[in-house]
Amino acid sequence: MFKVKYFFTLSTLFLALVVKAQSFVPVDNGSSVKFKIKNFGLMVEGTLKGLQGDIKFNPDDVASAQFDVSIDASTLNTGIGMRDNHVRKEEYLDVKKYPRIHFVSSKITASKSGQWVITGLLTIKNVTKEISFPFNYSLVNGNPSFEGEFEINRRNYGVGGSSMSMADTLNVLLSVRTISK
Repeated sequence: MFKVKYFFTLSTLFLALVVKAQSFVPVDNGSSVKFKIKNFGLMVEGTLKGLQGDIKFNPDDVASAQFDVSIDASTLNTGIGMRDNHVRKEEYLDVKKYPRIHFVSSKITASKSGQWVITGLLTIKNVTKEISFPFNYSLVNGNPSFEGEFEINRRNYGVGGSSMSMADTLNVLLSVRTISK
């Protein structure tokens, strides 16, 4: 009887360590990073691709979760090439000097609505600001999937200079699929 309890305890501990240490990588296939911003009073929508990073997530232990992800700023696509090329230039994203937009989590907590709230540092053009936003978690093909939405002020990151035609607030919609590392 003692051996069975001992084996069960060790097996449970091993399983907990394996689950806690499980890492995932974000993938472009099935993921989407979309943004919306008003320009000259019209809503402009676009996407970004090139997700990379490392995600450690266990819904039973969100305190140990970590997100370290980035996206390729040069993949900005609004469907109008001339506008996209303009936004990739120095006054906006300056993709030659700052090729990636980067996010690193610092804290994840459960909210009363059944969602989680992630807090972390978002870096755009070498300017880093703390942001927090709610997200949902689900399993897609056995791997974590995350959905969230947040707003940022583009001027806080030095994007778009003093443009009066473009709204200050940018809305970002995330749908991130992962695979096991």
